[in-house]
Amino acid sequence: MIPTVRFMSKLLIVLACIWISWPASAESRRDFLRHVVTQCVDTKADNYCSNCKLPRSDTACEGHDSCTKSLEVWRQTDDFVAFRDIKMCLCPSDFVHGLVLPRKPVTGVEDPNRPDGIWQIAWGVGTTKISYNTLALVVNPKSHRSQDQLHVHIVQLKPDARSQMSGITISNLDRVWGTAAHLAEMRGLSDYGVLVTQNPQGGYLVVIDTESPEYKFTVATCE
Repeated sequence: MIPTVRFMSKLLIVLACIWISWPASAESRRDFLRHVVTQCVDTKADNYCSNCKLPRSDTACEGHDSCTKSLEVWRQTDDFVAFRDIKMCLCPSDFVHGLVLPRKPVTGVEDPNRPDGIWQIAWGVGTTKISYNTLALVVNPKSHRSQDQLHVHIVQLKPDARSQMSGITISNLDRVWGTAAHLAEMRGLSDYGVLVTQNPQGGYLVVIDTESPEYKFTVATCE
């Protein structure tokens, strides 16, 4: 009972920090990550501190010096940005949860413009944060997400996750979306989440699920 209470307390604090600094409508909250990638990554943009709701931790925007009110960027390119998920706030230092997003508008797994290159950069960032053997990359189904900007979760597999997964092994991460779509067609699915992890025999295992792979197979939060 005590761990559950502690977890809920942390979650409520994090959610409160987000909601206080962001408009009240449900629609705008679903666009929060899109706002972050379009308004908060480039610190040289005009009126950066006033236009960005989650300024980078390497800037001096007043009132944004805490974990829950700042953006910790891990890597960025012209096309993608990787940063700390707010779920890491108030957690032990060994807990890791990151996000990788395209810097252009892309809704999610269902978007035909989803970029193939996002998986390679996510894997590269992930291997600097999590053991290669337990690293997982996840995109949730449309029906199990709270944001309408594509984001790949960098997370760690649960200890028993592999025994519950089946999928297709690929050698190149540029084939993830196509492989996932093929699996979905075989199973007659129109909405699905995608998980990518190392296959111990070599290559990368691609798994799809109608539930949230983030919560079903990985350590998504700390308690």
